[in-house]
Amino acid sequence: MFKTLREDINAIFERDPAARSTLEVLICYPGLHAIYLHKVARWFWTHELKLLARVTSHIGRFLTGIEIHPGATIGRRFFIDHGMGVVIGETSEIGDNVTIYHGVTLGGTSWRKEKRHPTLHNNVVVGAGAKILGPITIGENSRVGSGSVVVKDVPPNSVVVGIPGKVTHKDGVKLGEIDLEQTDLPDPVSQAIRCLLDRIRDLEKRVDAAIPEEEKRGASVLHDCKLEKKLGGEQ
Repeated sequence: MFKTLREDINAIFERDPAARSTLEVLICYPGLHAIYLHKVARWFWTHELKLLARVTSHIGRFLTGIEIHPGATIGRRFFIDHGMGVVIGETSEIGDNVTIYHGVTLGGTSWRKEKRHPTLHNNVVVGAGAKILGPITIGENSRVGSGSVVVKDVPPNSVVVGIPGKVTHKDGVKLGEIDLEQTDLPDPVSQAIRCLLDRIRDLEKRVDAAIPEEEKRGASVLHDCKLEKKLGGEQ
């Protein structure tokens, strides 16, 4: 128990530069409180004390603003930063060294009593406000950008951003250290717009090259005449 607590406190120091002392972490980090209340609720859940487990989970939600269903499976050194508005569904599975930020939802997309929530493998980072929905898998060492909505599997060592989430970096491109640098994540929408603009410029060049010089000069003269007529009418 104390070894696990020490690991969790060290994980907070490693991932949150605002942490200044062990006492501060123990008293002022609702993510840590939520995890240990979940451990109690999980014990009740696995010992068939379902109602007591749900009551403990509800108390944890009231105290921390973080809702973790007692049926969820959570690995070691799990860190919830800030935490307010986090929801982790019943059949969610979370690996080791996972970090999530406030407003994250690990939600279901089915009413059937089956695996309906996401699985996050080791070393995953989920940015603030992201929604990961359905029985999908987020591969290890992957990052989910803030505000993204992910509804499909994400391969390991990937970066996924957008609505719906799209993988923008994988394996071949070095992701660097997994941290909070969400501002470095690419924007797939702006990339698509840039591709369209480049295509339009290319087509304009081709059209311009295909028009004979005589037609270009004629069009220029016609334009000048119309402009002179317009200016003359205004005078």
